[in-house]
Amino acid sequence: MVGKLYLKIVPLIFAIHISTTRCDAAEPWQISFQDPATPLIEGIINLHHDLMFFLILILTLVSWLLFRTVYSFHYKKSPTPSNSAHGTMVEVVWTITPSIVLIFMAIPSFALLYSMDEVVEPAVTVKAVGHQWYWSYEYPDYSNEDGEIINFDSYIVPEEDLQLGQLRLLEVDNRLVVPTNTHIRVVVTGADVIHSWAVPSLGVKCDGIPGRLNQTSLFIKREGVYYGQCSELCGVNHGFMPIAVEAVPLKNYVEWVQNKLAEE
Repeated sequence: MVGKLYLKIVPLIFAIHISTTRCDAAEPWQISFQDPATPLIEGIINLHHDLMFFLILILTLVSWLLFRTVYSFHYKKSPTPSNSAHGTMVEVVWTITPSIVLIFMAIPSFALLYSMDEVVEPAVTVKAVGHQWYWSYEYPDYSNEDGEIINFDSYIVPEEDLQLGQLRLLEVDNRLVVPTNTHIRVVVTGADVIHSWAVPSLGVKCDGIPGRLNQTSLFIKREGVYYGQCSELCGVNHGFMPIAVEAVPLKNYVEWVQNKLAEE
């Protein structure tokens, strides 16, 4: 009796846990987006859903027309073929209608595209430098009495050193720590070859090119640890230079900065 009850309760608890746990890293067999943590990725997901609505309507209409045509003009159904070669009204309709649909798609997509390039006056600036095959981070806004800024390297945690709950190929020894509800500027570059700093839950993907500085902005709305990976082929260990961004309250972030400056 107890065993049967256990078998019923445990899957239920597991299902509730899964449904209430944030998806801030890739999961097995995942086909949807990770849970958004910035207004930008929220806009991207909403645009995706809006476009899927139009795509389903178009798919339904085109499929109906094809099946209707095949059925209606089958040689048994219509033994005498039509001699019509042109239909002015039909051609006008199937030219204007897609144009109107594209306009409805373009307006929100252009607004989102321009918002992705907009960099609000940042309160925090972080520099991410891609190396073969790890990331290094700098906080140029803060320095100690000796003029040394916060900087550190971020390497992947080997599989044999992983602790319970840590993610394989995604956990790092030094996470990038940033505050929540704060405008953050991330400056990205590469030290050797082209890299790409990408974190899906934050809606950010910025190439790091040697000799060039690219920038992107973040505004993280909730606490958590967000995982990403280099998204540009950069050599044999391209798949082994993950990104881990830890978003903490502003008070905790200030304490972390003070501790880091004391270590320099």
